[in-house]
Amino acid sequence: MKKLLAIAVMALAAVTSLPGVAPAKEWKEVRIGTEGAFPPWNATKPDGTLYGFEIDLANNLCARMKVKCTFVQQAWDGIIPALQAGKFDVIMSGMSQTAKRAKVILFSEPYGSTGQSLAVEKSSDLAKMPLDGKLFNMDSNMKGAEDAIAKIKPALKGKIIGVQSGSIAAGFLQKYFSDDATIRLYKTTEQHDLDLASGRVDAVMASMAYLTTAEKKSGNEDMTTAGPRFQGGMLGKGSSIGMRMGDTDLKAMFDKAISAAKDDGTIKKLSMKWFGFDVTVY
Repeated sequence: MKKLLAIAVMALAAVTSLPGVAPAKEWKEVRIGTEGAFPPWNATKPDGTLYGFEIDLANNLCARMKVKCTFVQQAWDGIIPALQAGKFDVIMSGMSQTAKRAKVILFSEPYGSTGQSLAVEKSSDLAKMPLDGKLFNMDSNMKGAEDAIAKIKPALKGKIIGVQSGSIAAGFLQKYFSDDATIRLYKTTEQHDLDLASGRVDAVMASMAYLTTAEKKSGNEDMTTAGPRFQGGMLGKGSSIGMRMGDTDLKAMFDKAISAAKDDGTIKKLSMKWFGFDVTVY
């Protein structure tokens, strides 16, 4: 019996030491990586304080999980490598769950989705693009989405469209509009907003919630959303929390907390506070 017990212990040690197989961890503190430059999802005050929908939601989820949470600010273009390098434990930064990203990191269930839209200057001829404000889901109505893309392509032919590099909007534009328009990449969304206001780009693309917030900022008085809005498909299942592949126990904790926040109306309440409409993904 002693011999058998020793063999069992050795076998268990061997399994838990295999690459990608980690022993269960008791999480008491979670470090949350966020950009802090994507209002109203996440943003930074002049004194360095983070605020926004995701900051409020993260604090609520951490209280439900009974863990201490701290925020780590991280530039968007290096946020996944920083997670994998251990700079923080999760990403909560308006990141949509896509098939491509799910190959390298683990995702929680989604907590919010507003879709992607174009914004232009009110004085531009693009302000009168067809299908203005109509939503097309690339999961449930791919044909409708493709027809909508075909209808706005002529208006965008020869134009310059600004978008944040590494974003789902960038991939969408490259796939459907790069043959007709010039796609210009920016490190932050704020940078492409400045170029839109100065006339260096003809349109920008980002989350609808981001754009409706950005157009209220000083200097963006002439900005307005235009044309249809797209979600689903290559644009992902909605904003989700990203984790390292082995942290399945942490995923289970966040999934449970997110489900509870949906069920008791917390996410809807925070949505109305920050966006003015419900972004809950059911």
